Parts: sequence; C-alpha cells; structure tokens
Amino acid sequence: MALLIVLGTAAALHLTRPTTLTIAVAPKGGPEPALLRAYADELARRKLGIRLKVSAFDGVRESAEALKAGKVDLAIVRPDVSMPGNGLTLAVLRKLAAFVVAPAQSGIKDFPDLAGKQLGVLSNRTADRTLAGTLVAHFGLELLTDAPAGSIPAKAVALVPIEETDVAAALGDGRIDAMVLVTTPTSSAARRVVGLVQAASADGEATLFGVPDTAAVLARSPRLQPVTVQAALFGGSPRLPAEDVATVGSSYRLMARANLSRSLVAEVTQHLFEMRTALAETVPAAEDVSRPDYEDTADATSARLPIHPGAIDYYEREQETFIERYESWIYLVAILGGGLGSTVAWLRQRLGRIRRERIEVATTRLLELRSEASRETDRERLEAIAGEVDDLASIIARHALNRPTEARTLGAATLAIDAARSTVRRAIVQSDGVPLVS
Repeated sequence: MALLIVLGTAAALHLTRPTTLTIAVAPKGGPEPALLRAYADELARRKLGIRLKVSAFDGVRESAEALKAGKVDLAIVRPDVSMPGNGLTLAVLRKLAAFVVAPAQSGIKDFPDLAGKQLGVLSNRTADRTLAGTLVAHFGLELLTDAPAGSIPAKAVALVPIEETDVAAALGDGRIDAMVLVTTPTSSAARRVVGLVQAASADGEATLFGVPDTAAVLARSPRLQPVTVQAALFGGSPRLPAEDVATVGSSYRLMARANLSRSLVAEVTQHLFEMRTALAETVPAAEDVSRPDYEDTADATSARLPIHPGAIDYYEREQETFIERYESWIYLVAILGGGLGSTVAWLRQRLGRIRRERIEVATTRLLELRSEASRETDRERLEAIAGEVDDLASIIARHALNRPTEARTLGAATLAIDAARSTVRRAIVQSDGVPLVS
C-alpha cells in the first residue's frame, strides 16, 4: 500500500508539473519577439501548465535553423527566407505583402519599369531582400545588392538599403527611384514610408503596385501567398492605391517541431489566442495574430505549409481530454497497481498459511509431549517436558499477537497447551510420591 501511495504521488507530481518549451524568436528588434516574450511572461504570471524559455536570434534564418537542428521546440519562421523541414505551423503572427511605391513623376508603374533603376529597401529588413530578388527575377531582371559605381545595366535593378528617416532625402537626391516594402499594409510603418514617398513627389502623388501575375509567381514560389492591398488604404484624396492591388507576400509564423506532442501544441495555441486581447494592451502586434487559412482538415495537413495536428485540434475543438492525454500512464499505473495488489494479497495469504502450519506443528508437538508426560516417571525428564511446553506456548502466543489467525487453529493450540501443562503437573506430583486429590 505504501508503494502504491508513493507511485501515485510521483505520478501526480509529474502530471501537474509545468512543461517548459524553448522558443527561438527573431528578427532582432521586430514586434514578433516582443509579442512572444510578453506571451511567455503571461503564461508564468497565470501559473499555467506551459512555460516558454525564450532564445533570441538576430534573424529568421537563424531561428529556422535552430528549429531544424532540434535545438528549440518552437520558433518564429518566415517561410520565404528559410523553411525548416520539421516545422509545422501553429499560428500566423503577421501577414506580409510585397509592393513598390514610387513618386508619380518617376514614371515607374510596374516591375518592368524598374529596369536600370535603384530600388530602396529599409536597411533593417534584411529578410526582405530575398523576396525582392524573387519578384524582379520573375520579370527577367537581376537584383544587384551592391550598387555599381557607374550606370546600372539595362536588365538589372540595384537594391539600396535606406534608413526610414532618410527615404525622402534619398528620393530627392536620386540615390533611389522607388521603395520596395514587404510588410503588413495596415501597419503604421507602412503608412509612414508611403507618406515619405508621397512627400518626396513634386505633386504629392505616388504610384503603388504589386505583382500582377500572382498565380504564376506562386506556382514558382509556393512558400509565398496571395495578398490584396485594399484601394485607398493609404489615402482617399487622391486614392492610393486607386483600386485593389493584387500581389504576393509572406508571413511570420509560429512553428513547432513536427514530433512535438499534439496536446502540448494545442495548449500553446489555445493560450495564445485566449490571451491575444490581453497581450494587445502592451504589444499591439498581438492584434495581427490569426489562424492559418484552410478549408478542412485534409487541406490543413496536406498544404505546402502544413499545420501542426495539435493546432488543428484546437481550431476544430477536438483537443484531447485529460484521460485521452494520459491514458497510457493511467493504464500502466492501473496494471502495476493491480499487480502489486495481487502480490501483496498472495504474500499475506502465504504468510498466514506458514503461521498456521507452525501453530499446527506446535500443537502436534504439545499433544506428543502430553502423551509422553503421562507415561514418564523421571522428574528431571518431566521438568524438561514442562520447559518445552512453555517454549511452544510462547511461540504460539507470539504468532497470535503478531497476526491473529483463525479462531479454530488458535483454539486448538490453546487447548493443547492447557492439556499438556495439566498432564505434566500431574506427572511431576506423582513422581514425588504425593497422592493426587480429586
């Protein structure tokens, strides 16, 4: 019984102990790391069963590699930059759209117009350069990350890193001709940069365009996704853009190892969405968290960017119950408990049988001594028999005190003791020549 209590206590402690998962966050200085740190703090504050240990990386390529190498359980991943083969999506942290904005007088209205031009990109967004290269390559252009000293080749586009505060000046002095953005169109950063381009235009007007051949681009780059920039998103007078702009984009995703427990992933996903409103009070990026788009379970698990089965369990409201999650442990404990109980019962039965056998042996010996005493006349031998009777009585009494036996066995032994003692006393008295009084 004590062993069962110990096993039960150990199992309870194991099942109720918080599970700590390591998460890789990136890019450095981005809103996603701040969001996940706030999420980790909130999990600890609410004393929930999941804890997050945050490991920071400079870029999403490094965080994806950490997940791929199995160094972390979760990671922020941007699929168009680096996609770990063992990564499955839990949630979309932020959707990105790729588009170009240029002063109206530049004459740049589509990607082919960028040939021989200098395209600005925010200097702190190194991950955007991969997608910019993919887009210009679709139109037969080469992206030069190091601007040449002389003129730019006719079939090339020079990518120029620019600080946000320097965008207007760079457009004004000809260092760049347009800006490429890979960002959330509704973000304040997107509005600021578009506003700077408009301000640099002579008439305050700008042109905004995306990738018209979205289906073709997605066929060649399946880790991207279609996005629409709504008309007049950046101003209604004049309207910018004048109409909806179809383009492609990427996303920052919270991913987990494919072999991470479904129940753990479901719990992480559930808490993230339940805390989204509370987290948004301190980290506005929480408002952008959304579930991945899919139509049904088959679509979710067979997509080019598949979703973790644990996250699907949460989205489909099919999370495992406590019994389902720990049924193997419960069965194991039940089997062990049943086996131990049977063993203890067998041992008790076996020990009881041994005690009864010993008492029966002592009783038989008492009867033998009684018969011997009735025939014995030597006093010394009679005293020896009396001593043996007392020893046997002690043995029987000890067994009776340590573990009471059946009344029949103990009663027979008691009668044998009394009979043996009576016979021995009678024989001793007779051996002394003293007549017995009836």
